[in-house]
Amino acid sequence: MIYGYARCSTNETKQDVNRQIRELKEKGATDKTIYKEYESGTKEDRAELSKLLEIVKEGDTILATEASRITRSTGQLYNLIKLIKDKHLRLELGTFIVDCTKELDPMTKGMLMMMGVFSELERDMISQRVKSGMDNAKAKGKKIGRPSNTADDIPAIFYKHYPKFKGGEINKKEFSRLCNISYPTIYKYLGMVEN
Repeated sequence: MIYGYARCSTNETKQDVNRQIRELKEKGATDKTIYKEYESGTKEDRAELSKLLEIVKEGDTILATEASRITRSTGQLYNLIKLIKDKHLRLELGTFIVDCTKELDPMTKGMLMMMGVFSELERDMISQRVKSGMDNAKAKGKKIGRPSNTADDIPAIFYKHYPKFKGGEINKKEFSRLCNISYPTIYKYLGMVEN
């Protein structure tokens, strides 16, 4: 069986996995065998990747468009290689193929580990650039982070339905739905209004 794994770090409104899915389908994966998620590549416990690694059987193939889609950590990549060797799987990361259905040669293993090192290096360089940019903005007197909210920043729709909530006519979930405001944001606004 051929399985695919597509990942982006942020949700579908900010990043799109469709290019990855298209490439995975070109290599033989299907809608039913592609696992996709929006999580950081450094996160240890990713639900969809875990499901995929549980379901694969000896001789199966796992596809990803590149090493950084599977992981951005050399430690995680090492553990993945071990699992692939133990389960005798085939792993394709773009054009790089690791066939553990037979004995894995040292050169392939070394190249795979180098890919992991470069993915981790890329992640660290991005992080360093972001921190440098933030330090630069702070030095120029700019405020970093989300703007602080006051009760004046709460939208009118909240106040429209607030009496129903306060009177017990609706619960927090209904309040959230009526206002079209996320549940955590409703909690935040309630804290601002009631304190």
